[in-house]
Amino acid sequence: MYNDDDLHQAVEAGIFTENSVSQFKRHIATLKNTSLADEENFRLISGFNDIFVVIASGLLLASIGFLGYHLSPLLGSVGVAVASWLLAEFFVLKRRMALPAIMLLLTFLGGVFASPLVNQQQPNEISFLIAGILSALAAVLHWRRFRVPITVAAGAAAISSSIIALVIALIPSAVTWVNTLLLCSGIAIFGLAMYWDASDRKRQTRASDVAFWLHLAAAPLIVHPIFTSLGILQGVGGLSISLVVLGLYVLLATISIAVDRRAIMVSALVYVIYAFSTLLETYGMVSYSFAITGLCIGATLLLLSAFWQVSRSQILKLLPAPVQSLLPAAHS
Repeated sequence: MYNDDDLHQAVEAGIFTENSVSQFKRHIATLKNTSLADEENFRLISGFNDIFVVIASGLLLASIGFLGYHLSPLLGSVGVAVASWLLAEFFVLKRRMALPAIMLLLTFLGGVFASPLVNQQQPNEISFLIAGILSALAAVLHWRRFRVPITVAAGAAAISSSIIALVIALIPSAVTWVNTLLLCSGIAIFGLAMYWDASDRKRQTRASDVAFWLHLAAAPLIVHPIFTSLGILQGVGGLSISLVVLGLYVLLATISIAVDRRAIMVSALVYVIYAFSTLLETYGMVSYSFAITGLCIGATLLLLSAFWQVSRSQILKLLPAPVQSLLPAAHS
């Protein structure tokens, strides 16, 4: 398995020419009857060895954390972080394995984040603030060393959690604003994702992978506060609420299509399914509510996937030219 970075390195090594690589990419796009940008490619696994390394690393890190915790809770979390970094030196820097890179990043940041908290029975907002700041700094160091695409999203999430913890520490009553703070964080991360996306409109470099993970982090932060404020998960239902949910989902789907990222659309699915299943139950369809909802939504999404490029072409025509210049071109 290979990605665009591998092809770029092959060009630099003189194995391929830029023209041959471009022709190869166009050939693959023709075979798949879609553009490469629309595929949202990201490297997750190159072979079963990735899974093997993840399992072995998980066992090793869990053992280090368990043994270290019984000596000192701080020693356990620091031990996991240090061991994760050392394992990344070989499996990420030398072997360039994708799935272990993601796993070792998360365990490294998890160990760093837990370090200020493990010695406290009930950590307060200041402790979470310190944990978030340390995690963000650790993510910066990890990015400078290993360049794992998910690192930027993890760092952005750490910074967001730090800001939220700081606001709550300074204004205790702000705990009632958590949904608003999460929404603001999601919008900020979405903006950062669009910045990375705009730097690689053809989605051929690592910047596209970074943007993918940022969109994946931003989506639930945007979607959850919006739908929670409607009381969907608290049992608030009815035809009017369901229509509002549908309208919001159409809006979010339109944004997803325009930016050519499916994360927002997928994140909102659970709320839409729950809302319409509840609505059907109120009209007596208790046994079949979920099946009917899933049938309608699943068929609609499959139809949308089949005509994704056509839909993008129509939506992009409605956007101003400066906005279109930041988005991947549509291929109808």
